Amino acid sequence: MSYKIISKFIKDVSFEIPNAQAFIMLEKEISNYTLNFDIKSNPFKNNIIEVNTVLRISPNQEVKHKILSEITCTALVSLEKKFEDKKELEKIILIKIPTEIYPTLYTTFIYLFNKAGVKNIQIDKEVDFEKLYKERK
Repeated sequence: MSYKIISKFIKDVSFEIPNAQAFIMLEKEISNYTLNFDIKSNPFKNNIIEVNTVLRISPNQEVKHKILSEITCTALVSLEKKFEDKKELEKIILIKIPTEIYPTLYTTFIYLFNKAGVKNIQIDKEVDFEKLYKERK
């Protein structure tokens, strides 16, 4: 393997149910939300990069009483070699790292909704980041 996740942590959580109406309507309107990912990387130091994977749900225009839910999970990744092929490094950052840390994002996301009193939140337990990568290309 050409990389290793040396640590991961929840960097940021934004979770807002602005009013009672939004809470009451959420279980009915949750199908009008889409799951989105945003993945960014920054050099940290000495062959270590910071990879931030953001999971957010976004409402479409039909949702009148919107909620906000966004979680950023950061992985510090040690690169064990110099990458001549930038595509290989891109695939590690956009496919392999998010695939490895998604279970943490998923568990945290579900936990937040459960603690907020929303019991029937359904999101995919598995995400095909390779498919998302290919769709963006």
